[in-house]
Amino acid sequence: MLTERVIREAKPDGRTRILWDANVKGFGVKVSAGGAKRYVIDYRTGGRQRRASIGRVGELPLREARQRAARELASIRADGHDPLETRREERDAPTVGEGLDRFFGEFATERVRLGRLAPKTIREYSYAAKRYIRPALGALKIHGVTRRHVERMVGGLARTQRNRVLAFTSRLFRQFEQWEWREQYTNPARGVERARETPRDRTLAPSELAALARALDEMAGAYPASVAAIRFAAVTGLRIGEVLAIRWEDVDLEQSRLTMPETKTGRRQHDLPAAALAILRGLMRVNDCPWAFTPTGRAGLSYRLVHVHFGEAVRTAGLADVRLHDLRRTVMTRAAAAGVGTHVLRDLLGHKTTTMADRYVRAVGSPVRDAREAIGAEIAAAMAGVSSVPDSSPGARDNGESPPRASPPSAKPPGTSSNRSAVGP
Repeated sequence: MLTERVIREAKPDGRTRILWDANVKGFGVKVSAGGAKRYVIDYRTGGRQRRASIGRVGELPLREARQRAARELASIRADGHDPLETRREERDAPTVGEGLDRFFGEFATERVRLGRLAPKTIREYSYAAKRYIRPALGALKIHGVTRRHVERMVGGLARTQRNRVLAFTSRLFRQFEQWEWREQYTNPARGVERARETPRDRTLAPSELAALARALDEMAGAYPASVAAIRFAAVTGLRIGEVLAIRWEDVDLEQSRLTMPETKTGRRQHDLPAAALAILRGLMRVNDCPWAFTPTGRAGLSYRLVHVHFGEAVRTAGLADVRLHDLRRTVMTRAAAAGVGTHVLRDLLGHKTTTMADRYVRAVGSPVRDAREAIGAEIAAAMAGVSSVPDSSPGARDNGESPPRASPPSAKPPGTSSNRSAVGP
């Protein structure tokens, strides 16, 4: 029988030998020709005789090694699993870093080719992978990533960034499950709490649009392409990325129509207002460049360059907290205030559903606005001592009279008297 003393006194004799245990059949200590000692188990599975190590002598007490060997051998007899094969699979199991390589190298490329993913989305995914996922999870085996790992990764991120990283992480691990690199329905990002985001509602008032237009006029000589792109976004409500992607072959000046082959919702048509057509007609096509908005006549504008020039215009105009996307929000808010319905707003936005359109209508729709104005006027009048709220006391009902109601003032917001934008050519 193996004892601590027997193992300790076993000396090398120039060849590898095994000291077998009398208590657990198949368990023993292998003594190498050089004197190294390891606990081993011998077993038979799949018609093959195999030997696996379960630990080094000195790092594992004999009693614990014997118990581990007994459990391992019992499991092999019960279900026929092969510990050596299990270890090989664990050693060869893909890491998150390897999964990211396949995702971007094979999967994403094919999805872009099929039109199922936009290049912009891939760029956003790539940033999240490089900045957050690879440093935190890249070296881990895919099957070993837990929710705790994901929570630590996003722990210190700002709200919006946290949600974006979590969204991509969840998307990534769903794909790993489809590749059978992880058990189904074990996504470690599921259940990690998302941050509450406050929807941005900044829009530009008519006076701010006018100030911005003056600033753009001052910059037109130095940055004509950027200024034209900003004005075009302001009068159409298109996303700035959609504006910068416009090619001359997509524009039909006679039909006042723009074809956008690639957008967040796929290919779509966009009717152009007269102000937008005037901007396009004022552009010069240089060197047969296919892009409508180009600073050099060789390539299209970059978002970064337009963003820099827009920031300069905002500072010149003396505006605060204004972003490029606020131009789009301003167009849609004014449309909702003018009474445009949700389905028309949906098409103006270029969305597949009316969710965002409903938000604009709820925020500035005339029924809600008028009700607020009327109720506010009545309460303010009552607090000022002017009886504009009907008296519901018994005496008032008995005499059959009701006090007159004050007419609410006009609820029309500033800037809705004209549909013409202050930012125009």
